[in-house]
Amino acid sequence: MPELPEVETVRRGLALRLEGRRVTRLRLNRADLRLPMPPDLRQCVEGRRVLRLGRRAKYILLHLDDGGVVIAHLGMSGRLVLSAPGNGATAPADPHDHVIFTLEDGTELRFNDARRFGLLDYARAEEIEHHKFFAHLGPEPLGNAFNGPALAARLDGKATPIKAALLDQRVVAGLGNIYVSESLYYAGLSPKRLAGTVTGMRAERLAQAIREVLERAIAAGGSSLRDYVQASGELGYFQHQWAVYGKEGERCPDCACRYGIKRIVQAGRSTFYCGKRQR
Repeated sequence: MPELPEVETVRRGLALRLEGRRVTRLRLNRADLRLPMPPDLRQCVEGRRVLRLGRRAKYILLHLDDGGVVIAHLGMSGRLVLSAPGNGATAPADPHDHVIFTLEDGTELRFNDARRFGLLDYARAEEIEHHKFFAHLGPEPLGNAFNGPALAARLDGKATPIKAALLDQRVVAGLGNIYVSESLYYAGLSPKRLAGTVTGMRAERLAQAIREVLERAIAAGGSSLRDYVQASGELGYFQHQWAVYGKEGERCPDCACRYGIKRIVQAGRSTFYCGKRQR
């Protein structure tokens, strides 16, 4: 599933082409994806201008000029693909183009999702904070409110491993398996350490590592896994900068440990770490 940097990369790419433009037509080629789409979605969107594109955790938010917000989640294989004016046919180019937004200049934005694990919803802007998708979410890791003390407060009393705690969207919004492994590496914390013990300077190091890893990944265009592509169609390149993820048995890039990067399974997910560097 695309993680925060991939979603943010898509958001930025789409913003360049969508913001300020009016949606003249919305074509729904099915009534549902992972969840049913609002039955009045077409009426809510057609004729409205896209003011800005936002993001909350792994959701992309299309803010419309009347206060409406289209909520999109890519799921496992969803893609938001732009088709320039003149390049798209009237019929979907792909059988998995389930939703097509046509803009006033003829540009098409297509929600393509082979597995249909993504979703599309609609809400009013004033309802977003309390929407069922967002009410439980923790702070944004790139937001001003996210720091060591805030993270320590979220982890206080938790007896689960720190790796599992960070994947809990109620603790920090938008983190996934790849970037949690990378962040723990740079913070020097073992993924097996109990979350409640991450306090003080440990929490400060971890919060800073999370921010820096995400910022580097966004700058590099996100990580390319399976069907992920940027809005421009280009692939991300952050996977070439991974320190530990997917590198079982390789040497730690920061120390001379002879055992190499280890892989363990936590809650059904692969975790990669250096047993010497991370405590």
